[in-house]
Amino acid sequence: MTAHTIRAEFEGHSGARLAARLDLPAGAIRAWALFAHCFTCSKDTLAAKRISGELARAGIAVMRFDFTGLGSSDGEFASTNFSSNVADLRAAADWLADHYDAPEILVGHSLGGAAVLAIAGELDSVKAVATLGAPAEASHVIQNFGDHVDEIRAEGEAEVNLGGRTFTIKQQFVEDLSATSLADRIGHMKKALLILHAPRDEVVGIDNAAAIFGAAKHPKSFVSLDGADHLLTDPADANYVAGVIASWVARYLPAEEPRRENDPVEDVVVGETGQGRFQVSVQAGPHRFLADEPADVGGADTGPSPYDLISAALGACTAMTLRMYVRLKKIDLGLVTVTVRHNKVHAADCLECTDEERANGGKIDRFERIIAIDGGTPDGLADKIAEIAGKCPVHRTLEHGAKVVTTLR
Repeated sequence: MTAHTIRAEFEGHSGARLAARLDLPAGAIRAWALFAHCFTCSKDTLAAKRISGELARAGIAVMRFDFTGLGSSDGEFASTNFSSNVADLRAAADWLADHYDAPEILVGHSLGGAAVLAIAGELDSVKAVATLGAPAEASHVIQNFGDHVDEIRAEGEAEVNLGGRTFTIKQQFVEDLSATSLADRIGHMKKALLILHAPRDEVVGIDNAAAIFGAAKHPKSFVSLDGADHLLTDPADANYVAGVIASWVARYLPAEEPRRENDPVEDVVVGETGQGRFQVSVQAGPHRFLADEPADVGGADTGPSPYDLISAALGACTAMTLRMYVRLKKIDLGLVTVTVRHNKVHAADCLECTDEERANGGKIDRFERIIAIDGGTPDGLADKIAEIAGKCPVHRTLEHGAKVVTTLR
């Protein structure tokens, strides 16, 4: 989902080895984020992977890890509690600060959301916090234990089935959840807060989102996830959440420096996202977007196709070249709109082709460029505009060809 993901491990609150993944952007890193997964889940849930991938495409590196005793991490889950999860989160933040950079963003899902709310105020580096389906109080999790609560209190522990898996829940876990209060921490954390919650969340009710919003100080925002479930099992919901968080958090990060005329030419980096058959992420300097293929050829149509991008390059270059020319000549010209149509046609049917091109046979790429000018074309300038349009660098590249050199690394 990103340019690359690397594995890492660090020491958790109890000294156990905790497994982590670092999702890294293709280019420069704007900031680091720390992701806390839902109760008894792992760093590899659909929501965790997609949100991390989308943030990475926005230039934000993400560390996601498994809490003690869960996923690929060592340790005994039965000996953990909410406080130990918060301690693991702090250990992750410290490790990130020591090895890369301190996290500026915290993202938490469900009980992981409660954990980031609990610790956000203690981490000076953090500027923004996003929660997804989070409870307003950690004690909300006790509802998942159902009829086993009395057994836990009477026997000191019980085997509880959670999401199809059996976990040993001890009395200290329940007591720790009950003793934790989030309202004061939320009110004093002094961080930008984004709350995302599904109105029909059957695991953590929407009233929790209202309570968190009421306890928080501005700046705070709420996004309703209509139709989504608690775990975001529908990929479309996970993608939507990922995009919202990536867009929202950009407001709380330093703006990327615009490129300047004499800056060194940067690589354009294109990498597969792992979503769909053809989707790729494109980074050109500070600019990032998706490219894809249309649905009728197996893509998901989440971005322009490669030939769309070539057509866009020709249209953009044409408009810019014309604007440079009329500025230089001090010609009053209305706003320029360039429409580009691409087709593959038989060379024999190409009226604009040379005799040599027709003789070669087969099909060729034909780009039709239509230039429109607000207010109309000034008298006597039609031929000159067409001439200048033909001098745009992309036009010349398409007409004269280019050498492509391929290397593997």
